[in-house]
Amino acid sequence: MAEIVRMPKLSDTMTEGVVAQWHKKVGDKVKSGDVLAEIETDKATMEFESFVDGVLLHIGVPKGQTAPVDGLLAIIGKEGEDVKKLIADLEKETAAQASEEKPAPEKVAPRTAEKAEAPAVPQQQAPAMAPTGSPMPIASNGSRAPMAAPVPEGARVKASPLARKLADEKGIDIRRVRGTGDDGRVTKRDIDAYQGGAAIQAPQVEHYEEVAVSQMRKTIARRLAESKFSAPHFYLTLEIDMEPAMRVREAINTAIKPDKISFNDLVIKAAAQALKQHPKVNSSWLGDRIRYNSHVHIGVAVAVEEGLLVPVVRFADTKSLRMIGSEVRVFAQKARDKKLQPQDWEGNTFTISNLGMFGIEEFTAIINPPDACILAVGGIMEKPVVRNGAIVPGHTMRVTLSCDHRVVDGATGSAFLATLKDYLEEPVLFLGSAAI
Repeated sequence: MAEIVRMPKLSDTMTEGVVAQWHKKVGDKVKSGDVLAEIETDKATMEFESFVDGVLLHIGVPKGQTAPVDGLLAIIGKEGEDVKKLIADLEKETAAQASEEKPAPEKVAPRTAEKAEAPAVPQQQAPAMAPTGSPMPIASNGSRAPMAAPVPEGARVKASPLARKLADEKGIDIRRVRGTGDDGRVTKRDIDAYQGGAAIQAPQVEHYEEVAVSQMRKTIARRLAESKFSAPHFYLTLEIDMEPAMRVREAINTAIKPDKISFNDLVIKAAAQALKQHPKVNSSWLGDRIRYNSHVHIGVAVAVEEGLLVPVVRFADTKSLRMIGSEVRVFAQKARDKKLQPQDWEGNTFTISNLGMFGIEEFTAIINPPDACILAVGGIMEKPVVRNGAIVPGHTMRVTLSCDHRVVDGATGSAFLATLKDYLEEPVLFLGSAAI
């Protein structure tokens, strides 16, 4: 008997999937474990394997098209098996479900005889079009008006006094300007828009492009909107002297050549150690309870073409700087190639978003559920600082902690930032030989 293959739920947030590629075509033999198709989820493109043996009898979702989770993806059965009735039954089932989910029409009370009939509103006509097919200009009274032809030599020009004055100041022959006002009257707007030279002004045409929203962008929009409008955000910003961290990074990179660590690796490690000191920041709001995590799994926001992905560095407090840097680089490449797997992006307890490499000095970030906080990291900026009572050149970095006020209060968030600042300004406090 034919087996229905449904669109799988490949991530906890997936509601629909796009078939990026079919690896089998109708009539091909399929074995359990064969890659049937590549499915684009909200976070990655993943290979989907067949779980039955047989022949691919029907493809329910063509390449590039979308289907909801549990929707018909394909049918696999015996060669020559008729699946028309099975497909028809599935279509009826889908239509019935859609009918049940459709809201009932709103009941309208009958109109009484005492109520007067509202006058009919005439249907608005479509705007007239110029002979070239481009929209006609809007007249000063708000209506669409035909453009007047250039005025012949010696004829009187209809123009506003301001338009005449501007034309004189700009050296424009007002007879060559097409008027868009009432009855072809030349207005200030016509003078401002006049390009000169040709007797006919080139129309200014609006242009735009619309593209379909990807699965990733849909999920980003939904999750961040839920976070922003359900979690009461507040923000704490602190400036950190990065001169010590810069010296330490240079010394470490000299010692570990050809390997090297980044400033982001230092921030991740310092934040991980600070979270061990402040577990209330390393927490989650679960509705009727708060979860305080003893383990530290740091999500690292990675920019890709369609938005942000947040792979997770697990047990970041126990890993060396080189291990953290290696993991982040691998995750970044996998994210760009859409090869991240669910285990790569699940389980974060805290998130870091770093835009310093783009020259951003300071910003705020939206909390990444289920975390209670996210750290926005700006760039290291060269600026004058005060040391030992003297103004000297320095390098500082501004960080902003976004907090869910249901879980973290101002004092708790401030204490965490103070510890992070101490660690980055005195790296010896959290670095040892094992940490490198």
